[in-house]
Amino acid sequence: MTAVDALQTALAAEHAALYVYGALGARTSESATPVLFATVADAYATHRAWRDQLTRRLADQGAEPTPAAPTYELPDEPATPAGVSRAGSALERACAETYSYVVANTAGDDRAWAIGALTRSATRTVAFGSVPDVLPGAPDLA
Repeated sequence: MTAVDALQTALAAEHAALYVYGALGARTSESATPVLFATVADAYATHRAWRDQLTRRLADQGAEPTPAAPTYELPDEPATPAGVSRAGSALERACAETYSYVVANTAGDDRAWAIGALTRSATRTVAFGSVPDVLPGAPDLA
């Protein structure tokens, strides 16, 4: 596995995260659940920025960035605040696992960046109401 392969995996995950967060945003209400709405909106903005950063990193390394798929599977959670929170938490756990993989397969600036992304994803699971993981991104080691 090369660093470019790891970054491509992360880019594919970011495309999926953006799709899912778009759907979750439609299931929230800024007036009824302002904290949840802000958490989803912040997550969307963060993952969009990460997608853009990964696209630039890959292009800078001479790779063709992985394109987004036409569609992605949406979480099987009800369109309630609790369902959105569970879906957001599960999505961030999946992103943390992806960034853990990137950390393990990169070095230097790419690894440092992935550590930051892993940390933010792990922190956001708590923002969605989940209990912190012992080893975020590595459930098989906990």
